[in-house]
Amino acid sequence: MITMYGIPNCDTVKKARVWLDQHGVDYAFHDYKKAGADRAKLEQWVDEHGWETVLNRAGTTFKKLPDADKTDLDRDKAVALMLTQPSMIKRPVLDLGDRRLVGFKPEAYAAALG
Repeated sequence: MITMYGIPNCDTVKKARVWLDQHGVDYAFHDYKKAGADRAKLEQWVDEHGWETVLNRAGTTFKKLPDADKTDLDRDKAVALMLTQPSMIKRPVLDLGDRRLVGFKPEAYAAALG
């Protein structure tokens, strides 16, 4: 089963969900706001893609952090920040079972889902 992780009111998540619906892809949706983030999954994503990809540093939540939280970032610090505030996880994360797609690019979804 394919699972999309994200926040329902995020514009990028909305675009990805529309794409999946238009292409008849069956998936479950995991809402970070309601269900939170899972440490084991988050660490798996960071190991697969690197914390630099998974941590959304362009978002408002990250930008509002105190400077001390934004400096000297490494894997463990990034994971801790994302667990505390799942809004900092790049959205959406599409879990295909054997691999994950981070963010939404229609061409990447088309290549992965045929």
